[in-house]
Amino acid sequence: MPKVIFLPNEEFCPEGMVVDAQPGDNLLEVAHNAGVEIHSACDGSCACTTCHVVIREGYDSLNETSEQEEDMLDKAWGLEMESRLSCQSIIGDEDIVVEIPRYNLNQVNEATH
Repeated sequence: MPKVIFLPNEEFCPEGMVVDAQPGDNLLEVAHNAGVEIHSACDGSCACTTCHVVIREGYDSLNETSEQEEDMLDKAWGLEMESRLSCQSIIGDEDIVVEIPRYNLNQVNEATH
């Protein structure tokens, strides 16, 4: 059973967290089910970058990125070679280490009301 290791993030999981997952699980859903409330302004439809994460270990065990995901990632703040949208990331057979970036482009949260 693969593990998802969330590195400490001041807003989402200050202490870090290790969560059991199943191959085929969606990374964003695993995070939310564990109480790691990564933003998802588009509800996981690959229409924003608010769920952007960086996979520090185990990147190759995830499903391949789609062209749509790559197009969205080009708009992400702090893009790295191992960046993924957690809503599009399907867990494979290996443990993964996930870093949630300090900032994201969440226009919903930043909008003036």
